[in-house]
Amino acid sequence: MLELDIGAGALEVVCLGAHPDDIEIGCGGTLLRLAQRPGTTVGALVLTGTPDRVRESEKALEQLCPGTRPACAGLPDGRLPEHWGEVKQALEDLAAERSPHVVLAPRADDAHQDHRLLGQLVSTVWRDALVLHYEIPKWDADLRPPTHYVPLDEATARRKFEVLDSCFPSQHGRDWWDEETFLGLMRLRGVECRARYAEGFHAAKVLLGLGAPAREAAS
Repeated sequence: MLELDIGAGALEVVCLGAHPDDIEIGCGGTLLRLAQRPGTTVGALVLTGTPDRVRESEKALEQLCPGTRPACAGLPDGRLPEHWGEVKQALEDLAAERSPHVVLAPRADDAHQDHRLLGQLVSTVWRDALVLHYEIPKWDADLRPPTHYVPLDEATARRKFEVLDSCFPSQHGRDWWDEETFLGLMRLRGVECRARYAEGFHAAKVLLGLGAPAREAAS
């Protein structure tokens, strides 16, 4: 498998979630890795969530990527398609403040309508960023093979679950919320990219910088 490097230097990242815990479930391990990269800045926005749920996300993101505090648009959970204009405006407002190199967001074909709308609108707002769509396990069984992977060592994968489980007590009653679900998916993605663990992402467009075209190099 060919490894693609984003490159050295400062990196600006924007994380987007339809709900508190989307970001942490979808790319918590990636955020742990980004936190170790010098010069990285991370902004976050969640579109829905009660104050209690948003505080859970604030606590989790601070542990995953210190200094990251999510903004919340305060839109109704489960009804984002009815609020298309407000979702679009929330993203445009964030884009006026941040011009990220990388955007992390839900999949554009996610079975959950809130995730799906957000995933579809991201690329209409940030056209020059690398948009990586993360995956969220759920009973809908909508997962499919990723196009890109971020490998994680065992300590990072387990740390991700520790943060999820300690920071989101409101989710403990869900029958899918356990260590096996999260570590199992990361282990499977690791098998697919020859790592111990990994997080999978989907990308519709990726620009590969391979140096000057032959005709330019010859001139």
